[in-house]
Amino acid sequence: MTDGPVLITGATGFIAGHCVHELLAHGYDVRGTVRDLAHAEVDHLRADAEQYHGTLQLVQADLGSDDGWAAAVDGCRAVWHVASPVPASIPKDPEVLIRPAVDGTARVMRAAAASGTVRRVVMTSSTDAICGGHRAQPGKVWTESDWADQSTAGPYPMSKLLAERTALDLAGEHGLELVRINPSLVLGPLLHPGHPTSLETIRKLMARELPAVPHMDYPLVDARDVAAAHRLAMEHPGAAGQRYLVAGEHLWMGELAGLLATRYNPSGYRIPTRRLPYAAMWLIARFDPTIRLALDYVGVRHEMSTAKARTELGWTARPATETVIDSADSLQRFGIVAPGR
Repeated sequence: MTDGPVLITGATGFIAGHCVHELLAHGYDVRGTVRDLAHAEVDHLRADAEQYHGTLQLVQADLGSDDGWAAAVDGCRAVWHVASPVPASIPKDPEVLIRPAVDGTARVMRAAAASGTVRRVVMTSSTDAICGGHRAQPGKVWTESDWADQSTAGPYPMSKLLAERTALDLAGEHGLELVRINPSLVLGPLLHPGHPTSLETIRKLMARELPAVPHMDYPLVDARDVAAAHRLAMEHPGAAGQRYLVAGEHLWMGELAGLLATRYNPSGYRIPTRRLPYAAMWLIARFDPTIRLALDYVGVRHEMSTAKARTELGWTARPATETVIDSADSLQRFGIVAPGR
């Protein structure tokens, strides 16, 4: 492995921002891709670099175009492919999600192979590529050996599954070491004002955009811990070719709402904790695309094993309470939610 920088794709994204922080905090030089250098929100990334006296270079490259990728990977020691489209609603045409995810992954893998310096690619996938499309199976514990059901998986799980398959094929073709990180629902503190899809549940509860709480289960994982998993996967020699499921504690949405209500209702929020019947959620989903996206997950609990990541990488997850509160505090700090709003 060279001493060059680590390339992070989509550096201004929610998970990617924490990945930049993780690398800088551990003494690595970082190069990040953004779609448009002129309009990207990068002040928080530059502040990180100053704090850790690290090197951060930003370059322009878009997953939808071949332009810029050769320069982006030039001289890099490794690539973390984090960028991928995340829907706020279900698209009418699944290809709107699938094609950019697959084609973008192919561009990154081919550029990494052509660089002559990149040996390992760490790819951000999702547990949706593991259990997407499957209904709850009592007693089943999902592991890295499982794959989403292509006959029933929605557009987002399919985009993650097919992007993973593409990366695997190209890694084998070009002799790259590929490590895949499959996180569950990613929460954690915002690093700059924004509205990542994964924090929408907390935002909607704090903004009282839901009259009650859907009966949904969330195996949570903190973005900071996801970033740590990427670093460990890059550093550990034995991780080459492996897949790692990373998830923390399970919380039913009622439990999550209870945590928020206990902390924030005394200061003027009115976070609901009553359970929302499925019929009412179905009606709301007719007008709210985010809720429509969640309908398939009502009442479903997927048990997931993180034994492989813990044993092979030494990875750990912080308590769900810390993740939820830090997420909510950041929404409040950046003015995205406020009491009485």
